[in-house]
Amino acid sequence: MSKTKATILIIDDDEDILLSARLLLKKQYENVITQTNPKEINQLISKENIDVIVLDMNYRIGFNDGKEGMYWLNHILSVNPKMVVILMTAYGEVELAVDAIKNGAFDFILKPWSNEKFLATINAALTLSRSNQKNRILKSANAALNENIDSKFGPIIGSSKAMQQLMSIIDKVSATEANLLLLGENGTGKQHLAREIHKRSEFKDGPFIHVDLGALSENLFESELFGHVKGSFTGAHEDKPGRFEMAENGTLFLDEIGNLSFALQSKLLTVLQDRKVSRIGESIERPFNARLLFATNAPINKWVAEGKFRQDLLFRINTVEVEIPPLRKRPEDVLEFVTYYLNFFKEKYHKSHLKISNDAIKTLQSHHWPGNVREIQHTIERGVIMSDGHEINTSDFNLSTMSIPQNKNNKEFDDLNLQNIEKLLVQKALKKHEGNISKAAKELGLTRAALYRRLEKFNL
Repeated sequence: MSKTKATILIIDDDEDILLSARLLLKKQYENVITQTNPKEINQLISKENIDVIVLDMNYRIGFNDGKEGMYWLNHILSVNPKMVVILMTAYGEVELAVDAIKNGAFDFILKPWSNEKFLATINAALTLSRSNQKNRILKSANAALNENIDSKFGPIIGSSKAMQQLMSIIDKVSATEANLLLLGENGTGKQHLAREIHKRSEFKDGPFIHVDLGALSENLFESELFGHVKGSFTGAHEDKPGRFEMAENGTLFLDEIGNLSFALQSKLLTVLQDRKVSRIGESIERPFNARLLFATNAPINKWVAEGKFRQDLLFRINTVEVEIPPLRKRPEDVLEFVTYYLNFFKEKYHKSHLKISNDAIKTLQSHHWPGNVREIQHTIERGVIMSDGHEINTSDFNLSTMSIPQNKNNKEFDDLNLQNIEKLLVQKALKKHEGNISKAAKELGLTRAALYRRLEKFNL
């Protein structure tokens, strides 16, 4: 029988006890270390990757008060709070051992022990130890991932009065558990702001889970959000937790909530009210603990008045409602975005010498920016890429074909470039249907996924 890959450390001043424990455990585990002197604990912990420690309660002849065991238990947990420690004690010290469990010990074993009981306790402790190790790895990976994502999104930019007011609200609500509804046009930075709220909240050490509800079909909605069990439907080859479970002790950001059908709105409302989810094919209700953030570019309050969105769901998701102003309403922030993205893309494309001409700066400041922050980011990137000399000129940005024509009565296209016409039609469809992706896609004869690809393509 193959042995379990694990390292068990046993500390006891009785050589016979150590020998008995070692002979028993060596049959099950690859590495069993024994030690008579607890003062060697620090060196052993630093040198060995120990999974479980079995610690005697007494080390001096004639002393049976267990104080040394308690001291070394507290010391081990101060060095590594996640270390799994089992105490060995005599029958008369059971009450003390129970107190030790309250102080962080995993369990205790009575001497003389039952081999079956001893092995069962070690196995249970090893299971906890492996779980702790896995959680530490996941937490480290999550921290590294968040750091990488944060570098992609960059800081919150803008010192205009509108942005100061917005960030004042964010400061107040981030530390709470209140549900937040972020409103704003495409490209205003709703996901960016949601991440900022997460970083400032008490859930910052947990995961940040972003779900684009507009990209989920009705068939996938429950499986993605609530999870499913193996065999619950065709293609369910294994148990899968939903996004609510994945966001445990973190933040769940449900984007484009305005695109949900009435049926899906009802299902979501039930989950938000009960704070529990049930996986497809399972009757067990699983409580979740996550900060909930929501966002939409739709005129949600107007839709409630028109009967297009459930009022009770709106009440549930917008304990606090935050509207992100579009760039055209805070033109004084444009230059800050230009400066930030210019420095970012100069470094990315190794063009540290570049600067933007005065005429190009004036053009950028006077531009309407229908695509908001996303558009300005891609515009500056294009300018850096296309520039040949030491200066970026207006022509490098190609802004002339990026604005929506102001003359609504003009029924002809002066620009016959097919991509520009396609972009104009997408913009008009979105405007006509007030940002509703599903309706705009239907009018354009596209699937929602195809429309999303065009929104990305045209920086909308």
